[in-house]
Amino acid sequence: MTLQSSDQPIVLRGRESRLQGEGVDRNMNLAKKTLTRHVGLGKLMQTSLREIEQKAKKDKKHRFENLYRLLNEEALRYSWKNINKNASAGIDKVTAKEFKENFDSNIQVIANGLKRNSYHAKLVRRVDIPKDKNRTRPLGIPALADKLVQSAAAKILESIYEQDFVDNSYGYRRNSGPQKAIKILKDELQGGMYSYIVEADIKGFFDNMNHEWIIKMLSERVNDRAFLRLIKKWLKAGILHKDGQVEHPVTGTPQGGIVSPILANIYLHYALDIWFEKVVKPKCEGEAYLCRYADDFACAFRYKKDAEKFYNSLGSRLSKFNLELAKEKTNIISFSRLRQEENTKFEFLGFEFRWGMSRKGKYIIKRRTSPKKLRKSLRTFKEWCKENRNNRIKKIIDKLNLKLRGYYNYYGIIGNSKSLWSFFNMAMDILYKWLNRRSQRRSFNYEEFDRMIKRYGILKPRIVEDGYCQIGFDINFA
Repeated sequence: MTLQSSDQPIVLRGRESRLQGEGVDRNMNLAKKTLTRHVGLGKLMQTSLREIEQKAKKDKKHRFENLYRLLNEEALRYSWKNINKNASAGIDKVTAKEFKENFDSNIQVIANGLKRNSYHAKLVRRVDIPKDKNRTRPLGIPALADKLVQSAAAKILESIYEQDFVDNSYGYRRNSGPQKAIKILKDELQGGMYSYIVEADIKGFFDNMNHEWIIKMLSERVNDRAFLRLIKKWLKAGILHKDGQVEHPVTGTPQGGIVSPILANIYLHYALDIWFEKVVKPKCEGEAYLCRYADDFACAFRYKKDAEKFYNSLGSRLSKFNLELAKEKTNIISFSRLRQEENTKFEFLGFEFRWGMSRKGKYIIKRRTSPKKLRKSLRTFKEWCKENRNNRIKKIIDKLNLKLRGYYNYYGIIGNSKSLWSFFNMAMDILYKWLNRRSQRRSFNYEEFDRMIKRYGILKPRIVEDGYCQIGFDINFA
């Protein structure tokens, strides 16, 4: 499939006018020759990103110009390597397979649109994915062309802001992930002098990011009107609902957009991280620590009055940026090794943290799968079994092993083997039940089912100390 362009053909003059009838291939060659004269193309793309990183690191107040010109044909080709080819199609229904059939011409259509400032963001297709028993999470699916451009723009923004982000921000960053956040939070709490935790939840964060604030924040580091105008196009892109209605958002950025994670990190970098480091911590009498993964964060304090002061000011700080706390999910929790009789605990990124005693008689922080997440995973697994029970056994087991591997990669941390085995055993009971509902006759008894598990090699729980798996990954039951 070839993308259609609304651009008018370039008017060639002199000797080049004779080339108009010689076909698209010659025009493409001319375009490539012209493009290669620009800085940062081809093999220099990654070099340009490294130069941006070095400049951003060296000069924290530098505002970058001429970023828009980096969004060219070679940048789009580089983006193609990084996008998920199996992702759902956007509103234009163009899949990666169809796009690849006329890859060169499709890439050139997008690049020419960017070069002539005639690029327009398409509507974002909205789907709702289950969040818990009674709620769903909206997911925006951009068109493939928009994904390619967003990916290139996101790489540029990452090159700048990776030098600015604080160390205790872990979401959607290079060489990072939820496991790293969980491990460092556990080590910090266990080795530090902390007695209170403030756990907080932001209501509909991605839906409420203020567009004006996003542009103001970007303008701190970006002095390129064309690049900022492109960001505005994505922020203002209409959202097509399942019923055919089109929503024109005045706030927020769609979850699912490739540029959305970096914009979210930039937003909370200014709204929360810097404020905590430069305002909150210096005013605390004791130690204070913030751990953030995307819009999930937990704060630790030594003294209760510091925790209370932060708790009382957090809401007003976030409201300045059009964000609101979910009060029912925002609490101050006593969390001290000296007060274990209170049986206090808190949850972060799907894990429950609590103090306990090691086999050697030392106080340690123990982590296990959050009971709420465990129940949710089992409900999801039950639905999957119901939908797939009539497939061939081998196909069921192959897909099941992929899902189990993703689950273990996320929850397989040291000290969590009991929860892993609990999930596995209950999941096998569910699988046994639904396989026996394939027909009116029972397919298995327990002995036959156990033999089948061994024969097909269903993956058993395992600990993956530093396994990384993004939240929301397709094979994650949570």
